Amino acid sequence: MAHQKPGEPRNLRTSVKGPLMFSAFWAVVAFFAVLIFASGGSARSPRFDLAFTGAGIAFIVTLVIAAMLSMSYKDNAAHLGKGSGVNLSSARKSSQGHGGQGTQGGPDAPGTAGPAAPGESGPDGGAS
Repeated sequence: MAHQKPGEPRNLRTSVKGPLMFSAFWAVVAFFAVLIFASGGSARSPRFDLAFTGAGIAFIVTLVIAAMLSMSYKDNAAHLGKGSGVNLSSARKSSQGHGGQGTQGGPDAPGTAGPAAPGESGPDGGAS
């Protein structure tokens, strides 16, 4: 609400209309579901008392949940969108020592035995 200016309409997240419409929708769904399933078939009269009770419970529960979720909303810090994270790029640079040519312990380092090419002799001196 700090960004709210007098006379301007609120956005859907900060207004009351969004959670009320969401809760009203689920109350109507609960009303018809309870009205259909609580009667026990078409031979019996519909149970409007249970349908209104179920709709009221659904309205209150979804309104409380929506209000709690909207109160817990917090914008991310500004520095999180600047690209200062760990995975800035998927390309590995040889200067960082991640396995480029000339790094110690890499597959091309001197003194390490890599897979022998076809026609070359293996580490025991014989042909592989």
